[in-house]
Amino acid sequence: MTRVPQHLALIMDGNGRWATGKGRPRWMGHARGAQTAREVVSYCAQRGVEQLTLYAFSSDNWKRPADEVGFLFDLFASHLERQLAKLLKHGIRLSVIGRRDRLPRALCEAIEATEARTAHGSRMHLRVAVDYSSRAAIHEAFAMAEGRGDALESTNILPPVDLVLRTGGERRLSDFLLWESAYAELAFLDVNFPDLSTADLDAVFADYAKRERRYGAVPAPVEVSAPTIPVISAHR
Repeated sequence: MTRVPQHLALIMDGNGRWATGKGRPRWMGHARGAQTAREVVSYCAQRGVEQLTLYAFSSDNWKRPADEVGFLFDLFASHLERQLAKLLKHGIRLSVIGRRDRLPRALCEAIEATEARTAHGSRMHLRVAVDYSSRAAIHEAFAMAEGRGDALESTNILPPVDLVLRTGGERRLSDFLLWESAYAELAFLDVNFPDLSTADLDAVFADYAKRERRYGAVPAPVEVSAPTIPVISAHR
């Protein structure tokens, strides 16, 4: 099987454009995107991805219309309830990163319940970023380290990301896992997230497997055997 990233970070972009392009309201794009997210989680666990972090709602997404934001939160809460049994069955641990003080109480309760029930899942760690800002997470981590007088170590900082994948045609990280992606490979797809397929993931994984990750070091020297010099006899 093709080598897959241990930690895949996925920016799920293009739900609204998917719906608009089909003449449908934006909420339908988010609903279809939730279905795609379920398929992505299942397939990544099947392929052996150990950690999957999904960018669901950034701190800047509060600028969107209130009814769209409310729909997203309701969709996420219902999604957690419907998928709990499947997460438990497949040994997938769920964690939610980002702020919670601005989220609806019902959503926070659903998050806490799902995190507690899936805490012992060991097949894959699924993280969902909600009301998340990487710059805010880094700032808080440094403030905590400075206050304790020790090295930077915080639950706000995740394990290093191996591959960042963004759908929707944009070519930027949008304040997502900036610290963790210092040496991440990057992949950008023009496909909107609701149309992301397992074949697309296979192609991204195959491209990732070809990349040489040196982390600033030089390539390992290639040993070249000395050429064989023919021996010419002095006798004719």
